[in-house]
Parts: sequence; structure tokens; C-alpha cells
Amino acid sequence: SHADHTAAAAAAHAAANLSLGDDEDEEEDEELLSLDPKEWKQQDHYAVLGLSKLRYRATLDDVIKAHRKKVLRHHPDKKAAQGYLNDDRFFKCIQKAFEILTDPVKRRQWDSVDPEISTSIPSAKDKGNFFAAYGPVFEREARFSTKQPVPELGGEDASRDAVESFYEFWFNFDSWRSFEYLDKESADDGSNRDNKRWIEGKNKKERANRKKEDIQRLQSLVDNAFKIDPRMIRFKEEDKKKRNSKRNAREEEERKAAEAKKLAEEEAKKQAAQQEADEEEAKKQRQANHKLLKKEQRNIKVLFKTANYFAAGETATAAEISSASEKLDKIIAAKKDLDALVAVRTEIEAAHAAGNGLATVDEIVSKL
Repeated sequence: SHADHTAAAAAAHAAANLSLGDDEDEEEDEELLSLDPKEWKQQDHYAVLGLSKLRYRATLDDVIKAHRKKVLRHHPDKKAAQGYLNDDRFFKCIQKAFEILTDPVKRRQWDSVDPEISTSIPSAKDKGNFFAAYGPVFEREARFSTKQPVPELGGEDASRDAVESFYEFWFNFDSWRSFEYLDKESADDGSNRDNKRWIEGKNKKERANRKKEDIQRLQSLVDNAFKIDPRMIRFKEEDKKKRNSKRNAREEEERKAAEAKKLAEEEAKKQAAQQEADEEEAKKQRQANHKLLKKEQRNIKVLFKTANYFAAGETATAAEISSASEKLDKIIAAKKDLDALVAVRTEIEAAHAAGNGLATVDEIVSKL
């Protein structure tokens, strides 16, 4: 297979490269060295390669370097040279660990069930330091997110936007964690077809159950954190105060509105009577203004006549009278306001007295 080829190539390369130091190697105890390669599923692949501290944080480069060191120490050729004939059991464990940890799919399956990584979550009743209790747990679980980078829990001073974004992300957390590694029996071990089908069905059901439990575990983590997060408690308290403040303001507005309504009803009759009186007064005023406007219209007509229609000579010609009358009609039609008409008449009177009445009339008409 590809994995076997990769492992073999890496082993050959490591055997050829004898300059690698091993001063930072993890200790290999008797239990580790006596692992049975047939029981490879039960072995700690990280411990086998000396990566038990790094674990899921180990990069592919870390895995390759660690494998190279182990191969240099445990290669069957080296063992044979030291007098340990046919002692390749631990070497096979090394190769299996390397195969698992360099295959992205297999490594994820192993990381999903790594027994050395805790899956416990803090209790919602935990009254200790919230950030110390929950921060590392969220950081630990973040490795399973299909979306990276994952927002961090943050601290007491984190903004509301940051905190709400954090919980929105985790309430919608999409995990790649899966449980194929824990399949009880291999479905391709040469069993008969019916048995294979039964095993596959059983494994599928087990995986689904474990996935469901893991989703519930994560949901509990997020629910518990959300419930006791001191920042969320503070935000909710602030919201409550705002709501109470708005409610008090609304009640005060309603009281004022009721009071205003009562006053309005009391004033309604007075206002109705006053409005009637005002309308009557306005009617009289309109009638009076209409009379005054008519009078002023007569005054300006008299002015035009007295001014001899602003004729050039002693006697106004028919054309001059017609032209002046047309201008007069335009002025009267445009100036429906008494004060405006009085102002125009006064202006024309002054201009006529100064000898330029016609020019002033023309200027006034041009501006209408």
C-alpha cells in the first residue's frame, strides 16, 4: 500500500542518516517496548514515536523526525548487529504508528478517540474561575472544528460582539470527530457476506451513537459556559436595566398621555367655542379685507387714469390706454394681497411724481 511504501522509504532514509541526535527522546519503558504489533489498535501511536506530549499538536514534520529517530534505534538490522535476532516486534509497532500518523484520514480517526486527551467538561455548578476552567477546554475541543481558526473564549474585558460571536460559533459548531477507530471487528477480515453485513451494521450504529453522545457532550459544554459566563450574566443584567428603564419611561409617557387626554377633553368645549368665534371673526375680516382690496383696486385704477395712462404726449392715444390697461389688469390679477397692492400703488405714485411712472410700471409687470 501507499502507507507501507511511505513507511519503508522513511525507514530506509532514517537508517542511512545516522547523524540524528536523540538527547530529547522520551524514555521507552518495558511496557512500551513489549507491545504486540498484532494489537496495534490498542497501542498509543504518539507514545510509540515519542510524541506523547505533543500528540494532536505534532506536525507532519514532527512525526517524520520522530519516526527517523525511532528507526535508527530499533531497525531490525541494527538489532541483529547487537545480537537481538528476530526482534522486530517494536519496529513493526513503530511502522504502524507512522502509517497512522502520516495518513490524514487515519490520523483524524485516531485523534478522535485518543484516550490520553480528556473529554471531560466543567460542571455548570463549578464556582471556580470561569476562564481558567473553560478556556483550556474550549481550546482542546477546537481541534475538531471543520472551520479554522476557532474563536477563543477570551477574558473578562472581551467586547460584547466578540463574546456573542464566540457563542454563535460554538452553538453552531461543526465537528469532524468520528469513531471508526473503535469499530469492534474488521468488516473485511474474510468473514462470510452475511456476517460482514451484520458487523458493518453494528459498527455503523455504534459510530452514530458515539457521535450523538459527543454532540450532546459539546452542547452541554457550550450551554454550561453560556449559563455561567460572567460576561453574559453582565450583558443580560445590562439588558434588563435597559428594559426596566424603557418600561418606566413608557409608563411615565402613558401617565402623561392620560393626563394630557383629560386636559384635552376639558379644553375641547372651550376650543370648539373659541374656534367658532375665531371663524366668525375671520369671516368678518375676510369680508373687510375684500372691501379694502376692492377699494385699493379702484385707487390704482384712478391713479392710472389721473396719470393719463403714462402717455408720452398730453393726450393718451388709444394704443397707450390699451397697453396701460392691460398692464394694470396684470398687476391687479397678481396682487391679491392688500398690503402688496398698496405697496405697488405707492411705488407707482412716487415714480410718476418723479417722471418715470411708465418705466416703473413696466419693471413691476416684468417681475410678475
